[in-house]
Amino acid sequence: MSSDAELHLLYKVGNAPVNLYPFPHFYLRDVFPADYYAKMQSMLPDPAALRSLPEVRPVPKGSYKERFVITVAPEALEVLPEEKREFWNDLRSWLVGGSFARLMLEKFNPQITQRFTGQRIRFYDEALLVQDTTNYALGPHSDATRKVITLLFYLPRDESQRHLGTSIYLPKDRNFRCPGGPHYGRDGFERLATMPFLPNSLFVFLKTNNSFHGVEPVQDPDTRRWLLLYDLYHSVEV
Repeated sequence: MSSDAELHLLYKVGNAPVNLYPFPHFYLRDVFPADYYAKMQSMLPDPAALRSLPEVRPVPKGSYKERFVITVAPEALEVLPEEKREFWNDLRSWLVGGSFARLMLEKFNPQITQRFTGQRIRFYDEALLVQDTTNYALGPHSDATRKVITLLFYLPRDESQRHLGTSIYLPKDRNFRCPGGPHYGRDGFERLATMPFLPNSLFVFLKTNNSFHGVEPVQDPDTRRWLLLYDLYHSVEV
């Protein structure tokens, strides 16, 4: 049976208008019911339960050392106390591997169909709890080639971190495109917009060859920038 949180999220995301420039994306507030978001705050893991991203994933050398993660999956969540483990496992049961992924694929169906025309594709999804700390920064990049859609659920306690959101960048050479992989210096780009890092908000974007995004350097002392990161990936079926 669907939870109130799931239905609320499906309604908000399913009806959100999509901005097409410079690549398909949208930003929403109040994506979970207020009481559920308050519960999420109390269920955030002890930072000691997280591992640095370079320890668990292949990433560009020297990058992401201020990003700490835990996969929202039963085996990874075993390190959490029972109440927190049960909460995140319950969220995973309706967020990952089911109707939510189908909704996202339907929402961006025209663009996804165009991208994968003539290919037999398998889609799969994943969720991570993420904490970024002081000095975290992410240069403009268009994301890995296996990415299809990214959702960044912002999880701050209050509005004091609103300036720490993900930014959208335009290359100064407007014809520049990147299939995915490298992170670039900011001197070749202009910052077009920054999504406010506000409680219970969500930034969604489609991976394209110009979906340049990143995070301006986090210079606030003792920062803990919490997110729930949901990604849809693809693999080519042989």
